[in-house]
Amino acid sequence: MQNLLDTLKKATDFLSRKGLEKPRMEAEHLFAAGLGIKRLDLYLQFERLLDDSEVETLRTMTVRRGNREPLQHITGKVSFRDLVLKSDKRALVPRPETEEIIDLALALFPADSVVRVLDLGTGSGVMALALAAERPLWKIDALDKSAEALALAKENAQLTQLEGRVNFGQSNWFEAVTDKYDLIISNPPYLTESEVASADPEVKDFDPYSALIAPENGLADLKIILTQAPKFLNQGGWVLCETGIDQHVALAEISKQNSYKEYEGISDMSGRPRFWKAQKAI
Repeated sequence: MQNLLDTLKKATDFLSRKGLEKPRMEAEHLFAAGLGIKRLDLYLQFERLLDDSEVETLRTMTVRRGNREPLQHITGKVSFRDLVLKSDKRALVPRPETEEIIDLALALFPADSVVRVLDLGTGSGVMALALAAERPLWKIDALDKSAEALALAKENAQLTQLEGRVNFGQSNWFEAVTDKYDLIISNPPYLTESEVASADPEVKDFDPYSALIAPENGLADLKIILTQAPKFLNQGGWVLCETGIDQHVALAEISKQNSYKEYEGISDMSGRPRFWKAQKAI
C-alpha cells in the first residue's frame, strides 16, 4: 500500500512533466477532491495508507489533468468570489479576472438601491448568482441561448440556495427580452479563431467554442450588445462587458454611434484592457 505523501509526490512529478506551472498545488486540489477532504487536511494525513480503490481514483484524476482537462471539470467545482459552483463542459470555466467585473457593477449603484439587472449569455450563472448573493435587493434576469448552459446555471442556483433570486430564460442575446433594466452585464464571446487556436489546451480543447469565438475579429457579439442595449435600458442605465484585449478603440466608436452619454475602457488588476462600460443618456 502507498501512503498519501508518496502518492502525492508521484502525482506532482507527473504533472510537472506535463508542463503544468503549479504541479504541487494542482495535485493537492485533485487529491482533496478525490479523497473528499479539505486541501489543508492533506497535511494532517501524509502517513495515511491508501487502498487500491483510492489510488486508482487519484491516478485517474491525475492523468486527466495531465491531459490538460480543466481542474474545475475534474473536481466538478469552481470558486467565484464567495461562491462555490458546479463546473463542467456545458459552459465556460469562469476565470478569476472575471470576478473583477462584479466589483465594477457594484460600484455603479448605491448599496441600498433596487437595481434591475440583465445578465446576457449567463453560461453557468456565475455573474448573476454573485450579484444576487452580494446585493439582496437587486432583481436579476439571466439569459443564454444554450439549454445546456441554462441547466447548469439552474443547478448552481439551487446549489447556492439562490434559485429564488435569479430568473433564468433562453434567448439569443435580446431576442426574448421585453423589459427594461438599470444594468446589462455580459461576458460574451470576444476571441478570434486564431486566438483560440493559440490558447492553452484547457481553453481550446474543453471550453465550448460558442462561448469563446465571435466573428468580425471577435467584435460581433459585443457590437450586438452595445447597439441593441439602449432599447432595453432605463435612462441613465449601464452596459458592462468583458472584452478582448485590442477592442476598445472599436468599442468607443460603436458607443459613440449609439449615443451613449459616457463610455470607458477599464483594465483589470494586471493592466490588461478587459472591461467596457457605457451609460445611456438621462
